[in-house]
Amino acid sequence: MVTKVKKIVFSGIQPTGTIHIGNYLGAIKNWAELQNNPDYDCIFFVVDLHAMTVPYDASNFQATIYNAVLDNLAAGLDPKKCTIFIQSQIKEHSELTWILDTLTPLGELQRMTQFKEKAEEQKSEVNAGLLTYPVLQAADILLYKTDFVPVGKDQEQHIEFTRTLARKFNARFGEVFKEPAALIPKAGAKIMSLTDPAKKMSKSHGPESYIALFDSDEMIRRKIKIAVTDSGKEVRYDPKNKPAISNLITIYHLFADQPIKEIEKRYAGKGYADFKKDLAEVIIDYLKPLRQKRERLEKNPDYVKNVLEEGRQKAQKIATATMIEVKKKTGLI
Repeated sequence: MVTKVKKIVFSGIQPTGTIHIGNYLGAIKNWAELQNNPDYDCIFFVVDLHAMTVPYDASNFQATIYNAVLDNLAAGLDPKKCTIFIQSQIKEHSELTWILDTLTPLGELQRMTQFKEKAEEQKSEVNAGLLTYPVLQAADILLYKTDFVPVGKDQEQHIEFTRTLARKFNARFGEVFKEPAALIPKAGAKIMSLTDPAKKMSKSHGPESYIALFDSDEMIRRKIKIAVTDSGKEVRYDPKNKPAISNLITIYHLFADQPIKEIEKRYAGKGYADFKKDLAEVIIDYLKPLRQKRERLEKNPDYVKNVLEEGRQKAQKIATATMIEVKKKTGLI
C-alpha cells in the first residue's frame, strides 16, 4: 500500500500584542480550515525574529509572544492537527537566512513594495533587518520544504521572491528546495481599515481603525457605529465606488457565512445604521466562543507550554534535516 505524501502548508503571524479581525479573517480563520484538510500537513509559527525589525519593549517581549500563542489557539488552531512553534527557538532560520542573503541582489530588496512602505512609515528607524526581512521570510518557508503558503494578497510579492531564491539556490548548488505557491483566500484576504477604506486594517492607524479579536461587546458596537461609510445610504457591494460599505459587507459576509447578494437583498431600502447595528451583533456572536476559549487557556499555562515544546521538537527535526542538506550542497560540511 502506497502512503500518500501530504503537502506542507506553512505560515506565521507576528507577536504584535493584539490580533485584529483583519488578521483573523485574512489568515487565522483560513489556517483553522486548512488544518482539517487530510491532504495537508500544517505548520504555523510565531515570527518573533521578524517582530524585531521595529522598535519593541524587550522587557515585555516574552509575554507578547506567549499572548500571540494564546490568541492563535483560541482562534482555532488545534495542536492535534497542526504544528505550532516559536521562530527564534529554531536557530536554523537564522542560519539559512545568511546563506540566502549571499544569493540576494541588494536592488531586488530595495524594490520590495513592503520595504518601501515600511521605510516611509518609520523614517527614523530604517534598519538593515527591515530591508532583509524577505530573506528571513524565504528561509522560514524553504526550511520546511513548503508547498503552500496561506497569505494575504499583499504578501504575494514576497512568495514570488521566495520562489526566485529557491530556483537560484537549486541552480547554483543542486536541488534542495521546493518552489512554494501562495494560497490566497477568495474573500477576506485584505480587510480594510474602519477609518480609511483605502488602507489595510492595521493597529498603526489607531484604535478606532480595527476591531481586536478580544474587544469587549461594547467596544465592538462603538467601533462599528463610528466606522466610516460612503455617500448615500444604499447597502451595496461596490468596492470601486463604495469602498467603505463594501469593506463592512465583506466583514459581515465572512463572519455570518452568508452570500454578499443575500446581505444586499436583506438591507435593500434600509440605511447604514440598521446594517451597522446588525453587523456589530454578528461579530460579537461569532467572537464570543473564541473569547471563552482564551479565558480557559489563560488558566492552563502548562498545556500551552507543552504545545509549544512538542511543536518545537517537530519543527527542529525538519529544520535540522534540511540544513544538513544545505550545508552539504554549499560545501560547509
